[in-house]
Amino acid sequence: MSSFDDTVTPSHESSNSIGSGFLNRRRVLTVALGGAATVALPVPAWAANDKRPGSHKPPKLTPDDRKVVAQISSRRALEHLVKLSEDIGPRIGGTKSERKAADYIARHFDKLGYDTTLQPFTVADKFTGQISTPARGRKLPKDLNWQTGASAHAALDTKVTGDVVDVRAGAASDYPADVRGKIVLVDYVANRREQVVATAVAAGAAGVILLAADAAAPRLAGTFSPTLPGSANSPVPIPVLGVAQSQKHRLRELLATGPLTLTVATTAHRNLTSNNVLAERRGKSGANGPIVMISAHYDTVIGAPGANDDGSGTALCMELGRVLKSIPTNATIRFGLWGSEEQGLIGSRYYVRQLPQAERDRILAVYQNDMVATSWDPATRYWLLSFDGQDNRATAEVAASARRLGYEPQISPVTQRGSSDHQSFQEVGIASANFSWRGEESPALLEPPYHTPEDTIAKNISLERLQVSMELIGTAAYATARA
Repeated sequence: MSSFDDTVTPSHESSNSIGSGFLNRRRVLTVALGGAATVALPVPAWAANDKRPGSHKPPKLTPDDRKVVAQISSRRALEHLVKLSEDIGPRIGGTKSERKAADYIARHFDKLGYDTTLQPFTVADKFTGQISTPARGRKLPKDLNWQTGASAHAALDTKVTGDVVDVRAGAASDYPADVRGKIVLVDYVANRREQVVATAVAAGAAGVILLAADAAAPRLAGTFSPTLPGSANSPVPIPVLGVAQSQKHRLRELLATGPLTLTVATTAHRNLTSNNVLAERRGKSGANGPIVMISAHYDTVIGAPGANDDGSGTALCMELGRVLKSIPTNATIRFGLWGSEEQGLIGSRYYVRQLPQAERDRILAVYQNDMVATSWDPATRYWLLSFDGQDNRATAEVAASARRLGYEPQISPVTQRGSSDHQSFQEVGIASANFSWRGEESPALLEPPYHTPEDTIAKNISLERLQVSMELIGTAAYATARA
């Protein structure tokens, strides 16, 4: 659960001049996270006519823009983000954690009065690991998520506890005299993975933790589920986990200061069903009228709390659902929260495949929000990403909103890039685009916590960027829907 400092200034109270960057800290929101941890985030505190952080000039809002901007609250959005990334945590497609998130999102839209449905579809099995410490002994740091990948070719649905031994490269000469019953840390090298696991088994180890190689800076390597194809017909008899770069360094730092005992558990998630969450409020044009969609994916990769990817886009949709619920529009407003995006856009592609052509033709634009709130300093450009690289209704409306909000220099040209759910719609000719904060030079410049256990509120969320994202998308979508 989250708790908030009641002395914080509301989001749209008139304030003194705000700096040009995203680091104004005169007002902060103190958020209680897991355990006793707290984080203080800068709170957006600008009036409707104030120059926004990072903008080029003060806004020139239309009366219609003001209907949306006056209501948006990143503080409310943060409540959803805490629930998704801190309380639920990693939301792996088709697993119980993803379903918890789907139910939470659906309840939110139900309470707002939307017509809300879950759209189920089957997805592939998943294999996860969990690292913990026994009740007695040294504890793992709580600021890092300790979910990992697990090998499908090793022991599953099992739990072992043992002292930890770091055997580095994993050659026989790297092993101490006796590792029987112990958990070994081994550097992961793809072409040696089966050899090092076999060495650990022969030495009597109780489990193997393969340590991801460091990624090229500034990126960080995430968790992985190691494949051991030579063991497909005869599984390795002990659990084999694949940990992220940040988890690797923490484990080695702990081990360097004294003995460490860990419990490692593996789980096979089989016969899985993922869900899209769909919520709509019918417009004045009626059942056969046009549709404007606002969307995001709510699942994550294994081991990632997904605060920015894509808890931020999900929270944006949930807050805009509250804002737009009572503002009349000609078009129907439909929100799509996609399951299993991280496995290859599965949820959004399933949704599009089920739509008859007549329904596809009703959709004016799809505003897909993926990673809209990173606090990474270099992510100063707001990217308009189109799968075919061409301008369309979604990119044009957001660019127009950016001009009205004073952000035109920080908005990219329409840039060709897929790899998010806008692609599913553009593949069948529906106007769509992906919107996110990324590095200035290229949309490939993603923040270091991307797809890692460090994608947390504390390390990877800016409420100011989230607020600006909500203003851009909210005013653009409303402009499309009211016409």
